Amino acid sequence: MTGPIVAIVGRPNVGKSTLLNRLAGRRIAVVADLPGTTRDRVFAFVSWQGRDLAVVDTGGWQGKPQGSLEEKVRQQVDAAITQADVIIFLVDVKDGVIASDENIADTLRATNRPVILTVNKVDSAKQANQVADFYRLGMGEPIAISAHHNLGIDDLMNAVLACLPSQPVSISEPAKAKVAIVGRPNVGKSTLLNALLGQERAIVNECPGTTRDSLDAMIRWGDKEILLVDTAGIKRRGKVAAGVDYYSLLRALQAINRCDVALLVIDAGEFVTAQDMHIAGYIIEVGRGVMLVVNKWDLVAREQRQRFKQGLERRLRFAPYIPVMYISAKLKLAINEILPQAWEIWQEKQKRLPGSEVDEVVKQVIASYPPPRTGSRRLHVIRAYQDESQTATFVLEVNDPKLVHFSYQRYLQNRLRGRFGFRGVPLKLIFTRAARRINKRTNVRAQ
Repeated sequence: MTGPIVAIVGRPNVGKSTLLNRLAGRRIAVVADLPGTTRDRVFAFVSWQGRDLAVVDTGGWQGKPQGSLEEKVRQQVDAAITQADVIIFLVDVKDGVIASDENIADTLRATNRPVILTVNKVDSAKQANQVADFYRLGMGEPIAISAHHNLGIDDLMNAVLACLPSQPVSISEPAKAKVAIVGRPNVGKSTLLNALLGQERAIVNECPGTTRDSLDAMIRWGDKEILLVDTAGIKRRGKVAAGVDYYSLLRALQAINRCDVALLVIDAGEFVTAQDMHIAGYIIEVGRGVMLVVNKWDLVAREQRQRFKQGLERRLRFAPYIPVMYISAKLKLAINEILPQAWEIWQEKQKRLPGSEVDEVVKQVIASYPPPRTGSRRLHVIRAYQDESQTATFVLEVNDPKLVHFSYQRYLQNRLRGRFGFRGVPLKLIFTRAARRINKRTNVRAQ
């Protein structure tokens, strides 16, 4: 359930964060010309030639940390090396081979992991001639890149993929829903997994953070199959410690990325926290089905339950389509209702609609409540249809995507949901510019 992890390792200021941003296609890591800018671990999920990877940026490696902060950074880098499937060893062509690079090379040779020596900041022919000097590190053939100018990135990533085992051939299987159990530490995720399975499948302990990696188990009933994935607790960013904690977080997020439906478990005794909402936001952002599971409901006094539900409804105003279940995993209260609900959400996520029906409904919705004008211009939808490659995604061809206001987009989502359902599934609207000749014809009609 987790893809390969690629760690970018090197001394300070060789361009590790710039490379991560380049691979991610957006600015994720903080980049500055000062050494040691990256102290925390930063990661991005990257798809390259159909292969999903988690790329991790690390702090600058130092052989002899001078203080507690440098020691923590070194611990994080060591953890990255231990957990990675492939290591990109990044060096700077402008500095040449220096003692720090040789120390890192010695450390990496002892890991028995694939290491790709990558020479960054190769921006000219003169610098390209200097790349051969790095053979002295004894790490094989160096690959020349310029992360800043997007040079040599294809060669680097091809080398990364070559170090990974080939993906197994996909074999047609009966319909199988993948359900991830996610949430903060110590909210009862493993207890819920055991209750659903009817056996002690996961270790349960009152100490937060017992589960360090993702576990999976298959449940079958009738002709239905659900793959259940228990994950480590997702802590607030500032509470994630070095090493194991960080990679547990990474694998939990990978599990969300690869599941069909996420069961977000919260602790009724703590109401709903900001971190619960952050996790819900991430699930919605990546377009997975979601169900909120309020665990330890037996600990809430009966006279307080209605107030609890009203407060939770207010917190979920940004996603009112999320179904909520109130359970006690420990007492097995309402446990039997969870999987049927998850299966229903999975089915909603697979829903395919005729293009003509989608187009007709969208145009009826717009006719009943036209979009507001922006200056002298108004949004016009030329055609609407469901995307073929992404479920619960609708494409609207319009005269100008810049005229789409967030509130009107939310209105369209609500009306589509009212007509077609998609309970527990985030809807995504993609606005694209229609063909120019169609725009001209539309503008003539509008005048």
